[in-house]
Amino acid sequence: MSRRIPRPPPWLPFDAYLLALAATVALAALLPARGTAADLAGGASTGAVALLFFLYGARLSTAEALDGLKHWRLHLTVLACTFVVFPLLGLASGGLVPYVLTPELQAGFLFLCLVPSTIQSSIAFTSIARGNVPAAICAGSFSSLAGILVTPLLAVLLLGSTGGGFSVDSLLKIVFQMLVPFLAGQLLCRWVGGFLTRHKKVLGLVDRGSILLVVYTAFSEGMVAGVWHQVTPARLGALLAAEAVLLALMLTLSWYGARRLGFGRADRIAIQFAGSKKSLAAGLPMASVIFGAHASLAVLPLMLFHQMQLMVCAVIAKRRARDPEEPPARDDPAGAAASGPLSDPAVTVGR
Repeated sequence: MSRRIPRPPPWLPFDAYLLALAATVALAALLPARGTAADLAGGASTGAVALLFFLYGARLSTAEALDGLKHWRLHLTVLACTFVVFPLLGLASGGLVPYVLTPELQAGFLFLCLVPSTIQSSIAFTSIARGNVPAAICAGSFSSLAGILVTPLLAVLLLGSTGGGFSVDSLLKIVFQMLVPFLAGQLLCRWVGGFLTRHKKVLGLVDRGSILLVVYTAFSEGMVAGVWHQVTPARLGALLAAEAVLLALMLTLSWYGARRLGFGRADRIAIQFAGSKKSLAAGLPMASVIFGAHASLAVLPLMLFHQMQLMVCAVIAKRRARDPEEPPARDDPAGAAASGPLSDPAVTVGR
């Protein structure tokens, strides 16, 4: 008689993509990229992100992009989560010193609360969860662009740093790695948009591949810099616990706060994923300017939070994809765009 292979209960957060994330972290810990390999990994990650934005630009019609830009209430909500609610929670973490966090770790914890939101993973998870992808693209882009100026100013105000300021390199990175490919995709949308829409799996592979590359590159940089040896296991556990509470609070506030404000399901998904994340790619160059020689320890909370948010949001996006459809909210100008082909998950995780 043949025996059926036992499967884990459906309520367990178990799927192949989570295993891939964990395996990527383990690979970076055991075999971090160094020297030429690190340059290749960084270049591959940069190229993957650029390709991701080209593909999204090619799939997004100009009319849908303009609809996303007009959805100002959603963008203001995401910006308030990123640059108001997060910093307030970061300031509250000062009460954890010295019993839970050291002053250095608390400074890094506060810094992560000042960093802008991610773009690529917010879009990817919003797409998987069948949310408003055009709004997620615009909201994440607005947050990243605003963060070039807002994050250093908040750091000067709240951290007392004299090294904050406008980072031209960060601005150029955002322009050439994200904005230029997206605009190029928009220009070529007429010719390649239909082909990409018919081959959603290609876009889904780029989504997940780009995130895995970012995870490996970030953890490799941390291993090479030795940041993991500068804190005791007890302090590291306390930091992880504090960040888990922070992430849980932001995921809860962004979801139920958006519902309270009258947003529909597709918009709430975009707000939750864009409003609860922090960008490692934007935070690392900013930290080097703000903290100087102490940047390696200052970005430790951000690096840990970045990996935590990816893993937790992968589970949430998978479960949101199984939610029943809701009619668009009456005050939702982008609801129609979210219900089109672009909002369908490119590849369903674990299905």
